[in-house]
Amino acid sequence: MGLLRNPEMKKQVGMLLGLSLLAGIGGLFWGVGCGVYVVMTGVLLTLASMYSARKRYDYLRELSGELDRILHGACGLDFVPDQEGELALLTSEIYKLTVRLREQTEALEREKNCLSDSLADISHQLRTPLTSMRLLLQRLQKEELDLQKRRKYAQELGGLMNRIQWLVDALLKTARLESGATELKKEEVSAEVLVRQALQPLEILLDVRGITLEQRIQIGAAYKGDLLWSVEALGNILKNCAEHLPEGGLLRIEASENPLYTEIRVSDSGSGIAPEDLPHLFERFYKGKSTGPENAGIGLSLARMIVTRQNGTIRAENAKEGGAVFTVRFYKGK
Repeated sequence: MGLLRNPEMKKQVGMLLGLSLLAGIGGLFWGVGCGVYVVMTGVLLTLASMYSARKRYDYLRELSGELDRILHGACGLDFVPDQEGELALLTSEIYKLTVRLREQTEALEREKNCLSDSLADISHQLRTPLTSMRLLLQRLQKEELDLQKRRKYAQELGGLMNRIQWLVDALLKTARLESGATELKKEEVSAEVLVRQALQPLEILLDVRGITLEQRIQIGAAYKGDLLWSVEALGNILKNCAEHLPEGGLLRIEASENPLYTEIRVSDSGSGIAPEDLPHLFERFYKGKSTGPENAGIGLSLARMIVTRQNGTIRAENAKEGGAVFTVRFYKGK
């Protein structure tokens, strides 16, 4: 009998039988029948105890088999107890543990796939400008090249280096936010100051392309957030609009505050966003139909990450009269 191979069970059965025998010997003082009755009662109690222990033993063996199956790659327990008791409680806790482990495993698998895809995208983003830089360097090494072409190639080389620098900086900022290494501040941010600082790096681009800037900023509009990171987010949105605007286009910025949220709305007079691009616009490394080769497809993704970490939302759509519209809302209450 497999149950009696268990040392603990052997001890328990031996103790019960020994006590039954001693009780039977004691019962002989009141008569043979009394002694036999006591011994038989002890034997029956021992058998009942063995039956109960056998049921527990079978249950634990089944539970052990389930755990072994999980260790070899199964998803989780196939049974959940519908009764009360210590074993049912143990099984329930083990079931919760397996669910948590499965969720963590799936999360790690998603992170692994995301990391693999990100590395592939990053290598692709860097390979293109690096290839162009290598070709330009080969041309610059030619002795017969005149000064004018040398200056042209040197200028193109500088532009490619700036592009790589911007891409690396954006990726580092994204990594800092995703890893939680950077904690965004919660201080009073003026919408007027935010817009002014976000526009500052784009002044030359807007001037060169003859883009008209129109601002409608509500006096006193503000929200709780991080000014520097918000400047990064709004700057990426403005840069995206400016790059897709034709020369002489219109770029409009509006900011307002109400009891629920502070809203910043950026719109332009361009051709708008292709309908098939709208659902993917904020995905990392996504490039739409109208995106130029110099666009890395990370600016809007970083903008959304920054906004959402400040209890905000960001939405892109097309205006009825034409052009793209980006709406950023920073909600109150958190």
